[in-house]
Amino acid sequence: MGDRIIDPAAKGWATSWYEASARARIDRLLDAGSFREVIGPEQRRMSPHLPLFDLPRAFDDGMIVGSGRLDDRPILVAAQEGRFMGGAFGEVHGAKLVGLLRAALTLKPAACLILFDTGGVRLQEANAGETAIAEVMRAITQVRSAGVPVIGLIGGRAGAYGGGGLIAGTCSRLVVSEGGRISVSGPEVIETNKGAEEFDSRDRALVWRTMGGKHRRLTGGADAYADDSVEAFRRAALDGISRAPAFDLATLEAEQKRLEDRLARFGDCGDATEIWARLGVNDPAAVPSLTTADFDALLASLGETTHDAR
Repeated sequence: MGDRIIDPAAKGWATSWYEASARARIDRLLDAGSFREVIGPEQRRMSPHLPLFDLPRAFDDGMIVGSGRLDDRPILVAAQEGRFMGGAFGEVHGAKLVGLLRAALTLKPAACLILFDTGGVRLQEANAGETAIAEVMRAITQVRSAGVPVIGLIGGRAGAYGGGGLIAGTCSRLVVSEGGRISVSGPEVIETNKGAEEFDSRDRALVWRTMGGKHRRLTGGADAYADDSVEAFRRAALDGISRAPAFDLATLEAEQKRLEDRLARFGDCGDATEIWARLGVNDPAAVPSLTTADFDALLASLGETTHDAR
């Protein structure tokens, strides 16, 4: 008898988004067998800069792009591999994402999905990486203007830091899990520039309650909160596509107003728990330990965390 391939979903097993590789996330997220990779590892489009620093390269440069189907809807998808250089942006890495987004202007898929897992820009490719960030942000605005939603999914080990955090802010909708962190400056960067008394990067509880998924969802920096499973992210992605706002002047003005109100209301807070208390959370200290079900119930009781601007 030949080897049997067991489908984890059929056995009721959940695949952790946090623990999975970029390719495993794509494989379980999309309809079975529908993914078609573009510029795959067999083409060996690798960074031309890393050998100058005696650093190893990856055949796909840590960025997987292609097309597939999500609940039988045509989509384009890009996934960062956080295990390669922390998912950091370089020339090839960024160019693959830009190319995918530009293709969406012609193909007009039901949505573009970006599976973030990045620490920002590679120091070894700083100029090229920063340029890539700007080009990706411009491409997203063009795709959204063309009526194609761009959904960001954040729950990997590296989070969405630096330029990745900026890109995330331009998406139509963002889905986060507890493990997902979003910030322009990472904990180590803040500590290096301002000292541990300003931000102790070794304090994991501080990092998660300041930059983690629960905090981002409570303050409106993310639109949906998912359990740490590929199945939960799939459901949230489908919901995000259906709820994606129009990208027009009214949306931008509403988002600007929301940000101004948030700054005015919470700008003097010294810790995330103070913000949660002002939101009306009765026991802010308990938020980090809440289960997904309990956190969903908390969100439902705080109607102001739901917003349409992005």
